[in-house]
Amino acid sequence: MGPRLPDVLQTAPVFRKLKAEDRERVAAVAKLADYKRGEVIFREGDPSNRFYMVVTGRVKVFKVTPSGQDLILEIFGPGDPLGAVAVYEGIPFPASAVALESVTCVTIGNEDFFLLLECYPTLVRGLLLGLTQRLVELTTRLAQLTGGRVEPRFARLFLKLASKMGRGERGGIFIPLSLSRRELADLAGTTIETTIRIVSRWGKDQVVRTEKDGFVVLNREALRVLAFTGSSPCARLPERPPQMTTAIGREAGCRP
Repeated sequence: MGPRLPDVLQTAPVFRKLKAEDRERVAAVAKLADYKRGEVIFREGDPSNRFYMVVTGRVKVFKVTPSGQDLILEIFGPGDPLGAVAVYEGIPFPASAVALESVTCVTIGNEDFFLLLECYPTLVRGLLLGLTQRLVELTTRLAQLTGGRVEPRFARLFLKLASKMGRGERGGIFIPLSLSRRELADLAGTTIETTIRIVSRWGKDQVVRTEKDGFVVLNREALRVLAFTGSSPCARLPERPPQMTTAIGREAGCRP
């Protein structure tokens, strides 16, 4: 038997502050929906007739550019709301959401959603806090995608993923999220060819190792240097004497 809906709701920041009896009332109008990897939860332009909250798994939210490229705005995980702004404003979903792995969501019809907001002010406060945080993150992310070099953007991406979902194992920080080279390219706003080149070099330099079920950050400090200075501590410097290049690489933990 799976977990009870009120217990599931208690894990989400939006619903956590509700009293137990209020969560029971929310659970009475909510449903659980399961999605397979690659399955569409909603598409850009679809009517926003349901509110979604991720219970398990990861979801990518993206827009399609005029050139046909996916621009991944964010990856959402357990406890994160999906499409709340669109539901609240009564507008079509402004982006698409697709399951990156097996995903379970709590869903609530928009009429029930509005009724809950009217009845439980704590829901409104929790939702506003969450949406404000998402807005700040989205603004920062769009700024990162529209400027600067690609490799520092990748470094910031992996630092964020490591901080958000990483766990210490496999000789580093394991990120349990399997992303294709296409998805990585979309997250960083670049091409597959550039992504392959960077990921391959990072693997050789023991910065980030790709595994079939995710990634292992082996040298977090090297990522920090790259993310915040824009220069790679693992880069080869042909004008310098060989021993100096090796020393710089050793200082950041890179292979000589």
